[in-house]
Amino acid sequence: MGCRWQDLDSGTMTDASAQPTGATLRRGPFAAGDRVQLTDPKGRLHTITLVAGGQFFTHRGSLQHDDIIGSPDGSTVTNTAGVEYLLLRPLLADYVMSMPRGAAVVYPKDSGQIVQMADIFPGACVVEAGVGSGALSMSLLRAVGDGGRLYSFERREDFADIARANVRDFFGAEHPAWRVEVGDLVEALPRTVERGTVDRVVLDMLAPWECLDVVADALIPGGVLICYVATATQLSRVAEDMRDHGGFTEPSAWESLVRGWHLEGLAVRPEHRMHGHTGFLVTARRLAPGVTPPLRKRRPAKGAYGEAGDGAESPALSTQEWNPEDVGERPVSEKKIRKMRRAATVAQQEDERDE
Repeated sequence: MGCRWQDLDSGTMTDASAQPTGATLRRGPFAAGDRVQLTDPKGRLHTITLVAGGQFFTHRGSLQHDDIIGSPDGSTVTNTAGVEYLLLRPLLADYVMSMPRGAAVVYPKDSGQIVQMADIFPGACVVEAGVGSGALSMSLLRAVGDGGRLYSFERREDFADIARANVRDFFGAEHPAWRVEVGDLVEALPRTVERGTVDRVVLDMLAPWECLDVVADALIPGGVLICYVATATQLSRVAEDMRDHGGFTEPSAWESLVRGWHLEGLAVRPEHRMHGHTGFLVTARRLAPGVTPPLRKRRPAKGAYGEAGDGAESPALSTQEWNPEDVGERPVSEKKIRKMRRAATVAQQEDERDE
C-alpha cells in the first residue's frame, strides 16, 4: 500500500496513488529489473540488476537471482559457499559513484550543497549547463519534481547520450521535467527559455564567466546563480566578472570537505582517507533590472588586483584559452566514450522493445 496522509480540511485519509517518477523503484519487494546492492561481511559492495533465472558469481561461490526476487529491502541472502550478503536498494549517491561516466561527475557532497544553497524547490524552472554524465541532473530532477522544469545544456552530443541513459536507468523512465539541449549555452539559452523566467541556474563548466550576460537575462529578479569550478583561478575569475557585470549581488564562495569516522567499540577515530577538494561553489543573486548593487564597504587587500592595485585584471586570466587539462581534469578517451554511447543506445532499444 502506498503512503497515506490526512486531508486537514476534510479529515479523510488519502492514498498517494499518483507516484512521482521513479518512486515505485524505491520501495516494495525486489523484482526482476531492480538494481540491488550486495554487501559482503568485509563491507565490499557489489551492485547487480536482477534477472529472472540469473546468477551472481564471485570467487567465493554464487547465488541465484531468484533467491532475491520477492525479498523485502534490507534482507540477507546466503550464497553456495555460505557467505551472507546484505541486500539493499542503492541510494542515489551509490548509483552516481558507480554509473557509466563520460565526463567527471559532481560528487554527492557537492550535489547536496548545490540543491540546498541554490534553494532548488519543487516546481522550479532550473537551467543546468555542463551535463557531463548526468549526476547532478538526477539531484536537480528530484528537487524540482514532475511539476518543475530542468533544461540541461551540453556541448557534446556523446556526453548528452550517456547522461540521458544514466538518468533514464535511474528513474526507470524518461523524466517528464527534463529537457536536454545539445549546444552552447550562450547561443541556445535565449532560444529555449523566455527572458526573466528561470528561477535558478547551475553552471558546471570551464569558463562560466562567458555566460553571465545570457544567464542574467534569463533569471528572474532574486534568482540564484551557482557555479561549480575546479580551481582557484577559475573561482577568482568568475567572482570578479560577477562583480563587474553589475547585475548580481556580492558573490559568496566555499568548498566542502567530508571526512568519515571509524566506529568500532572504543576505537572511534577519523578515517585515514577523506573526500577532500572536489570543487569550489560560488553563488550570487540576480538583482532587479536597473538596480545598482550597493558599494562594497570592505576594501580589497592591497595588491589583490595586481602590482598597480588599480583593479587591472591579470593577463593570465583574461587571455588564457581554457581547456580541461588546464584545470587538472583527466581526459576521457574517445574509444571509451564511443563504447559507453553504444551501450546506452542498445539499452534504450531494448527498453523500447519491451514496451
